[in-house]
Amino acid sequence: MEILTINDRPGLYPDSYYAATAQAPDPAPPAEGEIRADVCVVGGGFTGLSAALHLRRAGFDVVLLEASRLGFGASGRNGGQVGTGQRLEQPELEELVGLATARELWQLGLDSVDLVRRLAAESGEDCQIVPGILHADHRARFAPDTRAWVDHMRQTYAYEAIRYLDRDQIRAEVGSAGYHSGALDMGGFHLHPLRYVFALADLARQAGVRIHEMSRMQSFTPGSPVRIRTDMAEVRADHLLLGLNGYHNNLAPELARRVMPINNFIAVTEPLGEERARSLIANDYAVGDSRFVINYYRLSRDHRMIFGGGESYGYRFPRDLAAKVRGPMLQVFPQLKDARIDHAWGGTLGITMSRLPHVERLAGNVLSASGFSGHGVAMGSLAGKLMAEAVAGQAGRFDLMADLPTASFPGGPALRNPLLVAAMLWYALRDRL
Repeated sequence: MEILTINDRPGLYPDSYYAATAQAPDPAPPAEGEIRADVCVVGGGFTGLSAALHLRRAGFDVVLLEASRLGFGASGRNGGQVGTGQRLEQPELEELVGLATARELWQLGLDSVDLVRRLAAESGEDCQIVPGILHADHRARFAPDTRAWVDHMRQTYAYEAIRYLDRDQIRAEVGSAGYHSGALDMGGFHLHPLRYVFALADLARQAGVRIHEMSRMQSFTPGSPVRIRTDMAEVRADHLLLGLNGYHNNLAPELARRVMPINNFIAVTEPLGEERARSLIANDYAVGDSRFVINYYRLSRDHRMIFGGGESYGYRFPRDLAAKVRGPMLQVFPQLKDARIDHAWGGTLGITMSRLPHVERLAGNVLSASGFSGHGVAMGSLAGKLMAEAVAGQAGRFDLMADLPTASFPGGPALRNPLLVAAMLWYALRDRL
């Protein structure tokens, strides 16, 4: 299944609100002929750009290959939420890996958020950062667990930036009768993700990274050097770093078994005006709810609702993307029934069985980081830095992430589509019940 081309035309950004409100840099030339580098990075999203930037700053000669345009994939299409921690909550991590390792992973999560904030500021790009991530419970029975989780984070991790919201408090924050409790994390924030991609790209270019767009890796041959082939070039490099996430196209079997591509969809309304917008989200926080097929949403700077949601039963996007998202949006905010949808798009991300990132040495000099499971703005950025550290001989933090369990999906790529259909049907039904 060619995830890269089944829904999109390479070289053209989707008709997204992000693409309409960010100034893309001039296209970089495709790779041609024979190219030699210390490190070849494949993937022009958060992970690849972060890896390339940090490697170049460490003195390595770096070539970056992007199959389409920078930020063409999930990095330029996501909900823009930059959350603390890992995709799994800390109590689950403690059961999985023990308290000591869970503490280290928590610190990595904090580091990832700080890294995004610092790089955005360093670039000078207006990435439209707004503080606050709100978790919203769509079932009253979830309230005790949420309160216990908040207490645990404050007591065990001394994390004071989070607080519990009861029903009245969350309904004062979110203008929906469908939520019963929640948690507000002021350590996280939301941003304009495609502007952040372009900020990283600008920093990488300034540092001297050689960037090639429209240069799709067709294969790679491990060795010393690694050989990476595109349709017009062969790159020989001492190290190969892969930042492919859901767009791996089964080029590496180990990666394909553990990282499943799934689609998600976002719609953006017409400008609602500040008063109406603040009646929906009073303090401009980003919101994600407790459904397994999660609804996630926030306001844009010009007072639009940016709403992500809707389950997917295959890899081809539905024809009417606006209708796909309008259903869950109106379930949360029926008062938006008359709001025009100005933009709607789909995107492909990578998930793992554990929902933890899949970080791996595919060979001694071939590293990969992907499977961020919807937590990729922060963790993808940090994972690129961790791969750069490993190449430079400081592999401690990379190895910490690589030791996390990410089991293979049953049946591997061959059974991926039917398993995806079955899983999404089951979880969508569970959410409704």
